[in-house]
Amino acid sequence: MHPKVIVKRSIIWLALRSPKKILGWLETHWVTPAYSGGLLGGLSIFFFVAATNTLSGWLYVMSGVGLALLAIAAILPERTLRQISVRRAPIHPVSAGDQITVELMIENQSSQPKMLLQVEDLLPDALGKPVIHSIEEIAPNRAHHWIHSQTVEKRGIYRWQSVYLRTAAPLGLFWCRRSRIAKAIAIVYPTVLPLTHCPLIDEMGRDQSLLLNSDRRAQTASEGLTRSLRPYRWGDPIRMVHWRTSARYGELRVRELETFTGGQELVICLDTSFAWLPSANSTQNDFEQAVIAAASLYFYACRQSLQVQLWTASTGLIQGNHVVLETLAETRSGESLQASSLPTSPFLWLTQNPDSLSTLPSGSRWILWQAIAHPDPATSQNLAVQRNPGILVKPDQPLQMQLQLPANQ
Repeated sequence: MHPKVIVKRSIIWLALRSPKKILGWLETHWVTPAYSGGLLGGLSIFFFVAATNTLSGWLYVMSGVGLALLAIAAILPERTLRQISVRRAPIHPVSAGDQITVELMIENQSSQPKMLLQVEDLLPDALGKPVIHSIEEIAPNRAHHWIHSQTVEKRGIYRWQSVYLRTAAPLGLFWCRRSRIAKAIAIVYPTVLPLTHCPLIDEMGRDQSLLLNSDRRAQTASEGLTRSLRPYRWGDPIRMVHWRTSARYGELRVRELETFTGGQELVICLDTSFAWLPSANSTQNDFEQAVIAAASLYFYACRQSLQVQLWTASTGLIQGNHVVLETLAETRSGESLQASSLPTSPFLWLTQNPDSLSTLPSGSRWILWQAIAHPDPATSQNLAVQRNPGILVKPDQPLQMQLQLPANQ
């Protein structure tokens, strides 16, 4: 390509770009003149032009001094930002509506003090605007700790990594900005409603977990079939001590009762493979309500000493408080089915798709959100639905109150 064409296209490209973008590119790759720098540059050029017209030596001197200051001021800011590293402390998980605490350590790794710095933490758009912090001085081989907090209203896993260092030191004539990589992960759990009771979970516990209830009874029993004897450990109940054997061995021996194992576990299934529709009558997104309901029901079942698992389309069956909360924080509507199919045993089904209720195993329960008008499944003639009672969520009532209602109420 001809050089004139290249120059012409470059001029057109620069003209089409906004001045703000051009200045931003110059600041991150080189330097950008501040207001005082632009003023000094204009005066230096004016003195030089006046000197060429009048041939006055003092005008040449003033112009040369101004240009020399500009040259020095354009080099020093970039050197100031050298040997400055940024580290970030781990961010502790929080629940939706709480504040995350972000801590950064700006470390001066040189033998010279670093003065007059600006630190800009580029947060994701969902967390708010970038946060700017000014630092007067960082001593040699020292670190400056900066802590800021942000309120997070929505659940999710937020990731960002860019931190900008900006300075115009020492003369204040040119701005220079350089980026540093400091990866951050903020996990925001869904809200867990404090349920005092939940008939839906309690009924499934009585229907499915008879053997699990036998395990719980065995934990508090003092009579039953003794499986073995073992030495006493701190915290063992005194009622379980076998005194005759303890007297023979000269140390306390504790009975271990035979417990029944097996039985079906309680599984909470969130229909994430279905593309949930927005509800016009609800102030909160239906899928977000379903995530809150899944988290609340899971921890309610844990408090009831049930063996509970969570199922989503992308993860399959999972267990454990932190794993469940992280999965619910990241899950989205309309996920592709990557995990195994739904359990064949009865489970608790949270969905917005009324057609899926007829496919549930006998003994299952359901919670249904409706985005459009649909016949009430509780009064449907479908025998499969009649065998499986559930809750139809009403958009004009609090979710916590509805989760504590009996099925089909």
